[in-house]
Formats: sequence, structure tokens, C-alpha cells
Amino acid sequence: MSFRYAAGFNKPGLNTLVAPTGTVFYNLLSWGNNDDGQLGLGNTTRYSSPKQVGSLTTWSELAGDRDFFIMKKSDGTLWSVGYNAQGQLGLGNTTSYSSPKQVGALTNWSTITTGYYNGYAIKTDGTLWSWGYNNQGQLGDGTSGAGTYKSSPIQVGALTTWLRVSSGYVHVAAIKTDGTLWTWGWGFYGQLGLGNRTSFSSPRQVGSLTNWSKVACGGNFVVSIKTDGTLWSWGQNTQGQLGINSAYFYSSPKQVGSLTNWLTIAAGYYFNTAIKTDGSLWSWGGNYYGQLGLGNRSLYSSPKQVGSLTTWSYLSNGEGYASSIKTDGTLWTWGFNNRGQLGLGTVGLGTYKSSPTQVGSLTTWQVVSCGSSSVLAIG
Repeated sequence: MSFRYAAGFNKPGLNTLVAPTGTVFYNLLSWGNNDDGQLGLGNTTRYSSPKQVGSLTTWSELAGDRDFFIMKKSDGTLWSVGYNAQGQLGLGNTTSYSSPKQVGALTNWSTITTGYYNGYAIKTDGTLWSWGYNNQGQLGDGTSGAGTYKSSPIQVGALTTWLRVSSGYVHVAAIKTDGTLWTWGWGFYGQLGLGNRTSFSSPRQVGSLTNWSKVACGGNFVVSIKTDGTLWSWGQNTQGQLGINSAYFYSSPKQVGSLTNWLTIAAGYYFNTAIKTDGSLWSWGGNYYGQLGLGNRSLYSSPKQVGSLTTWSYLSNGEGYASSIKTDGTLWTWGFNNRGQLGLGTVGLGTYKSSPTQVGSLTTWQVVSCGSSSVLAIG
């Protein structure tokens, strides 16, 4: 579900972070869980602090989920690494890899995101592609079924107007260039936003509005920002992750408060983080591991400000933990740390952090992507 994560400067969706145009790219680093080689280091050793992945400095975009990552280089090529039992690496097989492997030979990939056992990408021509598991129709090609998957990218329909895409547990949301919002996959909790709890294996439009700007899928819910800066959510709400001060799920978009200054949003499994136009950081939802960064482990069903700083820039959420890059290029993490995913050199159930903590001393972090308990970053 991309833990589903993500949002950033030009975030296409949950778990994906895109560096601004003109950025000078730095080293690729990784840390955290590595049981399936998802750190890309050629081994399955776990690391609790950043380790450099190879020597290339041309990585531009990262997206991670359940023990695997999809990456894009500045030359438009697509790469993947880690767990691959459902073909989620897009390599035409189900073999797991501990070093990055190129997906095909194309050089026109534009933006990427990941789901639970899925990859999604939009090409520069505006076409949308998917691969991996398809038990609930999350590939969007009109098919579904337990045990079914695609191990190579397949095109979702024939349209050339896709702009952003985000995936949750087994549901997907995407925005077209005309500002319309579309969803597909599992709909049991109303996470498709269609006013029902029906699952669909091909894209369905959410309402008729044309002012959707950014979207991020959580475990079984969705959060989205409109062009007017308002924030909306729908789907599962057992831990207040919809931010509407209740625990009821909704199958249609509901506005979160009345503010019009939301800039970007990242969705975790049961929680969210967001940045406003003033650079302040906010969070809400489940907080058992301190993943809201509020200095406690209390659940909140409406947005709460994290500290008082106004220098937050990029976001990515994992499964019970979160990360953010500030405008000064420093990287900060908080929440669960059972696999060393906070990158602080510590590991264990008792080493969680309930407030943002700086990762090392670098001031050159550009992009970060949190998987379930593994992290890739450019810095």
C-alpha cells in the first residue's frame, strides 16, 4: 500500500517523492529491514543507519512498499529491487533481487508509485501502466482474481491524460490532466470514494469535479487536496485517519476542516502527515508508535501541528513511522524503529521516537521514500 505513502514537492501520490526540476542528484542511500534485499546493497543484512547503494548519482525518484522498491533515473529508465513473489518488480519473473535491476529498456518513464505488492508508473506520453498482484482488480485492466498477477508492466486502458497516481493496500487513485479523480481496486471500506462499498477492476470517476490536485492512498483510505487548497478524505476511519473528528468510515469525499492552505499530503497505513503552504507540519490518525511526531502515543482524529517550525518540505510515511526533509536539506524521522527504519543507528521495539529526530548531519537530502520498514533516499 505504499504505505502508502507519500507526497512531496510535486508528489504524484503515496510513497513517491519527486525532486524539483534542475536538482543536482546525489548518492542513493538505504537502511532498515533487508530480509528480501530491498535495500539494494547486494545482501540481506539489516542496517540501522544509511548505507550507500552503488556509486551512481543519477537517481531521481523513489517509491517503496512491502519489502520492495521501484526507482527511476534521470534518464527516464525504470529500476526495481527486493521482494518479487507477485511480480511486483516488473521484471517478467517472480525472482527477488538484492541489487537494482532495470525494468525493460524504455527511457520515457515519468512518475512512479507502489502499492502493497504492485508497481504503477506514468510515461511521458501520459499513459498509465501497472504490474504485480491483482487479487482485487488493483491493476485496473478489467481483470481480477486470487493468485493472479502480472510480472511485466501492462497499460491501463488507452488514455494519454494521466497525471498522478497513488496506491494503498489494494486500491488505487489517480488524477488526470483535466483535474478529474479516478479510483479502482478493493472498495469494502468505501475507499474508492464512489458512494458505495463495491470493488472495481477498472478506473471509475469520483464525482464530476475537475479541481483535484494531489492524492495519497493510505491502507484502506484516501486523502486528497483540491486546487483551492482544501483537504478531503474517505474510506476506513478506525483510528481517525480521515481527520474529520470521528471514527465513522465514509464512501464519498468529506472535507477535513475548512482551511484552504494545505500544500501536500502523505498517507501511512492508519495515519497521515501533511504540510501547509506556510511550511508547517501536521499529523493525525493512529499513533501507537509515536508516528504522528507529537511527543506522545495518543490517537488524534483531527490534524495537530508537529512542533512550531515552518521549514518542512518533503514527506513520506511508512508502516508506523514517518520521514520528512526540511528546506535546509536535513532529514528527520520518527515512529516505529523495530527494524532500524529510522536510520538513527539504533534498532528495537523500545527505540521508537515520538518526535522528529535528525538522521545524521547531512544537509543534502533531496528525496526520501519509506517502505513498510525500509527506506531509500537520495542525499
